[in-house]
Amino acid sequence: MHLTGLITALATPFTEAGALDLDAWRRLLDRQLAAGVDGLVVAGSTGEAAMLDEGEYDALLETAVAAAAGAVKVLAGTGQSGTARTIALTRRAAAIGADAALVVTPPYVRPTQEGLVAHYRAVAEQGGLPVVLYNVPSRTGVDMLPETVAALAGHGNIVGIKEALPDSARIAALLALRGPGFAGLGGGDATAARALLAGADGLVSVGSNAAPAAYKRLCELARRREATAVADWDARLAPLHAFCAVEPNPIPVKALLQRLGFGHGVRLPLLPLPERHHDEAARMAALVRELEHLCGRPPA
Repeated sequence: MHLTGLITALATPFTEAGALDLDAWRRLLDRQLAAGVDGLVVAGSTGEAAMLDEGEYDALLETAVAAAAGAVKVLAGTGQSGTARTIALTRRAAAIGADAALVVTPPYVRPTQEGLVAHYRAVAEQGGLPVVLYNVPSRTGVDMLPETVAALAGHGNIVGIKEALPDSARIAALLALRGPGFAGLGGGDATAARALLAGADGLVSVGSNAAPAAYKRLCELARRREATAVADWDARLAPLHAFCAVEPNPIPVKALLQRLGFGHGVRLPLLPLPERHHDEAARMAALVRELEHLCGRPPA
C-alpha cells in the first residue's frame, strides 16, 4: 500500500437530537467520492471517535467501506490509550473491511519513545491492518520524534505517518524516510502547500470535508510541481484554513458542514461554534460554494 493525494479526515454528522445521522453521512461520503478524493478517514479525532459507541463506529465504517467499494482507501481511526485496546479496535476495523488503521500516539498516558516503538510494532503485528502512524502532540501530550519514526518505518506493516506538527525541520526529517512502502502525509491544512511541495505524498485534510474538490486541486497542483499555482490556490483557501482553527477541531468544520446541509452540532464535552463566529461561518460557506464551483463541482 502506498497512500497518496487527498485523504479527508471525515466529520461525523449528527441529527438535531444528537443521534448519528446516517443519511447525512452517506451524502457526505458521496460528496467526497464525487470530488475524487484518494482516501477517507473514518472515526478519527475529526470524527469525534471518543464520543461514538461501538455500534455507531461500526455503522460509520461499514457505510464508508460500502460507499468506497474499493475505489479509494478507507482508513479507520483505531488509536487508544492502551495497546491491547488499540489492537482490539484495529481487528474490529479489519473485520468490517477497512484498508488501513490510522493510529494516533496513545493520548494522556505519555509513553516514552521506546514505549511508542513497542506499541506500534504490537499493533502492526497483531491488529490485522496496515498501520499509519499519527503524531499530533498538541492533542495527545506525546511527541513521536523522527528517530522513533525511523525505527518503525522499515516495518513491513507500517505504511506511513500523518504528521501534524507544523515545523519545517520536522517535515524534512520525516520526508527523508519516505519510500515505496512508507508514505509521508501532511496533517495540517494551513501547512499543506509547503509540505506537499517539499515532497509529502499527500494530505490528511479537515477542510476538505466542506471543500473536497478545492483541496483536491491543491494536491494535484503540488503533484505537478506548479509552485506558483499552488501558492495562488493556497491563498484562496487560506481563510478556510484559518476558520477551521478558530475553535478546537471539529467544532468549526462541523458548523460549516451544518450550513452546507450535513448534520447538526457536536457532542459533549465539545460545544457548538460560539455566536461570535457565526458571521464568519456564513462567509466560509459562501467561499466553499465559490471554490467548489471553480473546480467544477455543484454547490451543496
